Amino acid sequence: MSGKAGMIPGRHQSSGRWPLGLGLILVTVSLWGVLPIALLVVLQGLDVYTVTWFRFLSSFVMLFVFLLGRRRLPKLSQLQPLRLDLLGLATIFLSINYLLFLLGLTMTSATNAEVIIQLAPVMSSLGAMLLFRERFSTGQWLGLAAMAMGLALFFHEQIQVWFGASLPYLLGSGLLVLAALAWATYALAQKQLLVQLPSSGVMLLIYGGCTLLFSPLANPAALLTLSPLQWGLLLFCGLNTLLAYGAFAESLNHWEASRGNAVISLTPLITVGSVALAGRLWPGLIAPEPLTPILLIGAIGVVLGAAAIALGRRPRVPPAPPVPEPPLAQTLRNR
Repeated sequence: MSGKAGMIPGRHQSSGRWPLGLGLILVTVSLWGVLPIALLVVLQGLDVYTVTWFRFLSSFVMLFVFLLGRRRLPKLSQLQPLRLDLLGLATIFLSINYLLFLLGLTMTSATNAEVIIQLAPVMSSLGAMLLFRERFSTGQWLGLAAMAMGLALFFHEQIQVWFGASLPYLLGSGLLVLAALAWATYALAQKQLLVQLPSSGVMLLIYGGCTLLFSPLANPAALLTLSPLQWGLLLFCGLNTLLAYGAFAESLNHWEASRGNAVISLTPLITVGSVALAGRLWPGLIAPEPLTPILLIGAIGVVLGAAAIALGRRPRVPPAPPVPEPPLAQTLRNR
């Protein structure tokens, strides 16, 4: 597979349609921002394995029906050259991410979970720079610094909680760190799979594989005990999985992973706002998060830093130097 100058053959390259990539990432951020609230309510009636199994199963069925209706199911000819090692890697680590995130969520809080899971896009961005030769300009590095300081201010109260927290709270936070690492690994493997198969086909295979992994651990009979509210939120979680990861996977076709991951860092802002709104609309369902001036200043820093990273100009990659011809070849060409 031949590449352009400065590009590495065989590695995925973005289409350059960054407005589309940005729009898709914002869809992902919005859906992920409200997801912890729905999950906390659903987990009051189901265990983490059944919730995760249902999310993957419902996403697989919905995506299969959609692709079947549009006659876009992956063909056997497309699957034969597929890197099964990368597919297995993406499937296993996405499953690990889902499980550890839910376990950490049940042991801590929605805000804490979204704080720590922001390590995932940072890890993925660093991996993308290493594997896909993505680069930051000086302005984007400054944006990254502003975003880091904004996150520190935004969650400074939460960080103070960690130091006086109980052992289960600290253990849950550790599981969330591992969940972030698992997600970064999945994202990098999934991006490389786009070289061989469209994002919808990749996600269909990953959803199917994850469903099989969690099937032995799930308890489908427990679904009959859910309240109407929990059923509605469980269905929303399944649809959320399909739309959020579908939008994220497609965005990787059009935008650098390092920039998209910077925008994903805005997710905690959506979560805190959603928790505050849910606390007002349904008192007692979700405990609202206190909003302080320092927290708001940190939020502004996160937004401005992410915008600088996402919209900053990509530094030019110098073209590869020409390979000099052997003296004999030059002589024959000049004749």
